[in-house]
Order: sequence, then structure tokens, then C-alpha cells
Amino acid sequence: MFDCGKIAIIGGGSWATAIAKIVVKSTHHIGWYMRRDDQIADFKRLHHNPSYLTGAHFDTDEIRFSSDLNTICNEYDTLIFVVPSPYLKNHLKRVRAKLNNKFIVTAIKGIIPDDNITCSMYFNQAYNVPYENLACIGGPSHAEEVALERLSYLTVGCADKEKAEALSDVLANEFIKTKTSNDVEGIEYAAVLKNVYAIAAGICNGMKYGDNFQSVLISNAVQEMNRFLQTINPMERDVTDSVYMGDLLVTGYSNFSRNRTFGMMIGKGYSVKSAQIEMEMVAEGFYGAKCMKDINRYVHVNMPILDAVYNILYEKISPRIEIKLLTDSFR
Repeated sequence: MFDCGKIAIIGGGSWATAIAKIVVKSTHHIGWYMRRDDQIADFKRLHHNPSYLTGAHFDTDEIRFSSDLNTICNEYDTLIFVVPSPYLKNHLKRVRAKLNNKFIVTAIKGIIPDDNITCSMYFNQAYNVPYENLACIGGPSHAEEVALERLSYLTVGCADKEKAEALSDVLANEFIKTKTSNDVEGIEYAAVLKNVYAIAAGICNGMKYGDNFQSVLISNAVQEMNRFLQTINPMERDVTDSVYMGDLLVTGYSNFSRNRTFGMMIGKGYSVKSAQIEMEMVAEGFYGAKCMKDINRYVHVNMPILDAVYNILYEKISPRIEIKLLTDSFR
């Protein structure tokens, strides 16, 4: 039976904090890389992340903090990366430690900008990490609710079933239910698309479209997601599973969703730049919209919602024009 060994968290944001809370509950020791020494010092003093999920308290004696990414990568066996996808490459540029013999887990619900590949693909292509040593964590799981220990469901995707089950066992507790899957590519692409669709939901909400239309939008988004996944990686999957549709629903409807919030601001008339400045947090769907649009230029899937979001965010076409065209295409 595979053993995850010593586990480290890479990242200092809200989802990284929630993942750390889950892992340390079962292991009672984690490594934790945070970029800023002042954040680490405040964390040790306050026993909680000073910047995110401040209500989630930790026994800091169970945590090996470090702002040296190479130290963490050398000392730990399983590395869970939880940084915004636009910043992953810059973080990894500092790494001199070998990664291809580590169990690499991405809890990043985003895609690598410009490269237009999923995070797992990037680790495989840039760092020669074999796919059997790569896993992803997906599912409807707002960090805020995990921190409050509200029941959440996670799916661990990995080509190696034994490794998926080992990580699943680490994550499972009384408020986290887990399952495994071999659809790593589908889970990662679905996580990117649901952020784009959440922006669309937010835009429509900001423009005062009601719940009736939101339900039609989301049901069409599920169909659009399924068309893309079956084209890019055809296999037997149930798109209504929680890791696909469940994650889409919570991101599209919840007030915790930063992508929905970003979209609402656009729908209310904010420019993209002003919305980004006011949010002070990364809306992964902004980057995801461009990456998925670029990918779809080659696979040619019918994706009107993606097209509408891309046109609003990047072509500066009026949301009223784009959403009107979208509503006419729905039935």
C-alpha cells in the first residue's frame, strides 16, 4: 500500500489554508511553504493565517514553516501545490530540488497562462514528473466552508489508483468525504471551465437577470462542459458527478465565489482592471477564459458561454450585447 509520507503545502492563500487544516488533522505534521517571512512570523504568533481564514486556528508546533521552497521540496515526500495558476511557473523557477521522484498534487483550479496546459501537464512536461506521480484535488469545496468544518466532498484524481486512495484516506475526516477518479485531465479542465461559467453567472446577476435565467445558464454550461471534456479526453464519465457539476454549481451560485463576484462587478459596469483592483484576489476564470478560448481554436467545440465571457473580458464587447446573443441561443 502506497504511503504519502511527509506532506507539505505550497501556498499561503485561503484554499492552501483549508487544505492544510484538513491534512494536519490526520497527520499532525505538515511542511508549509509561504513566500513571506512576515506572514510566517505572524502565523506563529497568532496561531492562524494572518491574511486568510483567520478563524481557522492551528497548533503551530505541528507545522514546519519555511519561506525556502527548495527546503520544503527536499524534505517532504508529497507536495500539495495550492498557488494561483498564473504564479505557479514563477514559484517553480526557484526550485532546484528534483521533483520527478515526489508525489505531486495540484489543488490549483486553474490553467497555466500562455502555455494553455493544465497544471499536471506542466509538471509532466517541464519537470518530467510521471503521470502516475501526479494527482489533483477537485470538487465543490469553498475554503471558507472547509474552515468552518461544514460537510464537503473532495475527489482525488490520479492515474495510479493506489496513490489516489492513499491521499483520499489522508483527506477524509468527519467533515470531508472523499472519492477517487482516474480522470485527472477531465477534473482539471472542468475546474477551469466552472470558473469561466461562474463569471458568466456573476455578469448576469450583476445585470439583474433572475434565478430562472441563472438555472438555464448553468444547465447550458453543464452541457458545454461535457461537450468539451468528451472532445479533449473522451472517456466514460458522469458530468453530473460532484467533481464536475457540483463544483460548477457552488462556484456559480455561492457568495463565497470570487469568480462570481468578479463577474457581478463586470455586469454592474466595472472595467476588468477596476474589478481586479477592488477584489485584491485572483479570479482564476479571467485567465481561464483566454486559455480555454485559445485551446478551443484547435478543437472547435461549440462553446457559446465561453465565447461570450471571452468577448466581454478581452474584446471589450458590451455585456448587454453578448448576454443578449447568449440568451437568444438558449432554449
